[in-house]
Amino acid sequence: MTDSETNQDEGNAMIRKPHLFFAEVSLDLSRGKFQSGLDKLVPFSDHFSDSYVFHLLYAKALRGLKNHSLAREYLRKCCAIAPANQVAWKELLDLQTSGDEEETGIQSAIFDPISDELEKLTAELMKFNPVQTTENSDPTSIHEQKLPFSDDTAIAVPTESLACLFTAQGAYKKAIKIYTVLIQLKPNNAEHYKKEIDSLLNRL
Repeated sequence: MTDSETNQDEGNAMIRKPHLFFAEVSLDLSRGKFQSGLDKLVPFSDHFSDSYVFHLLYAKALRGLKNHSLAREYLRKCCAIAPANQVAWKELLDLQTSGDEEETGIQSAIFDPISDELEKLTAELMKFNPVQTTENSDPTSIHEQKLPFSDDTAIAVPTESLACLFTAQGAYKKAIKIYTVLIQLKPNNAEHYKKEIDSLLNRL
């Protein structure tokens, strides 16, 4: 088998098991190997154009390499893909307020349209009053309440307890998704989360 064929097989494996691929990149980033992580991500940009985790990892790698301008672009893509997921919003706001300098040495602008828009949205949400239900409203059926949400649904507050709950329920893809995000939030536990992902992948 040629090197080209070997690389193609490895690439296909990555696409079939993206969570394992993302966990591997996350480990690189947690160890400060930003260029290595970026090198692994670049070939798969077209395959994961709608992936929140892919863009988040890409942004973290770019930030680690001090390419803050491009990192912001990828964080904004994350916010557009899953507006309810707070991880990218926090990363973006942190990048805007950290005082990091761009590659040119120019200080980041204090005003940013993204954070300004977030402030306005928060203010509007605080004024929002939900429509009061009446006794005539049809309740949600028990069957509909028990329907599981999609594996692609963004989880706003990923926790290890929630991942364990999904594992106990047999919702392995959801559990894998949470562990993948937790690697970013708690890099010190990355090895443990990767083992959990490996175990769950064997059950799929």
